[in-house]
Amino acid sequence: MRRFCLLGGFLLLASILFSQKVHIGVFGGMSAYQGDLTDKIFPKKVTNGVVGLSVNYELTEQFMIRGGFNYSIVGGADRFSDDDSLRARNLAFETKLTEFSAIGEYYFFNLYDQKFSPYLFAGFAVYHFNPYAYDVNKQKVFLKPLSTEGEGLSQYPDRKPYALTQPAIPFGGGVKYAFTDNLRLGLELGMRKLFTDYFDDVSTTYVDPNDLLAAKGQLAVDMSYRADELPGGNPVYPSKGAQRGGATHKDWYYFFGLHLTYRLGGEGGGGSFYNSGKKNKRYGCPHVPL
Repeated sequence: MRRFCLLGGFLLLASILFSQKVHIGVFGGMSAYQGDLTDKIFPKKVTNGVVGLSVNYELTEQFMIRGGFNYSIVGGADRFSDDDSLRARNLAFETKLTEFSAIGEYYFFNLYDQKFSPYLFAGFAVYHFNPYAYDVNKQKVFLKPLSTEGEGLSQYPDRKPYALTQPAIPFGGGVKYAFTDNLRLGLELGMRKLFTDYFDDVSTTYVDPNDLLAAKGQLAVDMSYRADELPGGNPVYPSKGAQRGGATHKDWYYFFGLHLTYRLGGEGGGGSFYNSGKKNKRYGCPHVPL
């Protein structure tokens, strides 16, 4: 609740101070992740929705700064894989995802002069996640406290606990259509480069189950190895060092959807500080010579 209040205050302040050059927006679409528990782009069974709010500030008619907030639930599961060996591993996760971002947008064409323009964006984001899975009794279990791969255990000093709030690099692009000078609709794809391989709580190898049992209890052992839950699955916990995930590549998440924006207090084109001397805009009143 506190986050939403702060965001609301920011939107109000922006609208008061910079109304002629501020576009407020809403975003909605699909979200998914790429990592150890998915092998498809927008996998059908684990693609979810994303919603967001944004504030864009015009630096020029073709370059904007966007501040944004997005919320989604993303996840992945071996049971939906086409790979027999991954289905046999039987791991899964979900996480609620909240993200704050600041990005720059560049438009190839001036949307005050024409209706369509492709655009690119990139910037910086901070996101919060907390991976969880459901046990055999369908109870939600948060995975980080269990150290499923030995993170934070003295026997595995190279495996540090991962932070639940981390930075990311958002980038992507799309196409935007201007209904009027003030109302625009964009279709965009946004990628997020992460700096962790534990977004899905899966990264490297299995640890000794006795180490895990002594440090974190039976639930940690049960959630770190789940092949034994399948009919005919191997009931024997893998040996220490057996492959559990792949640490070569970091995880990603990404959004695809529609971004609708409205310019506050705008009349004609652009904003007063760079409008003087410009030609009449497409959507303004026609110039009638006297």
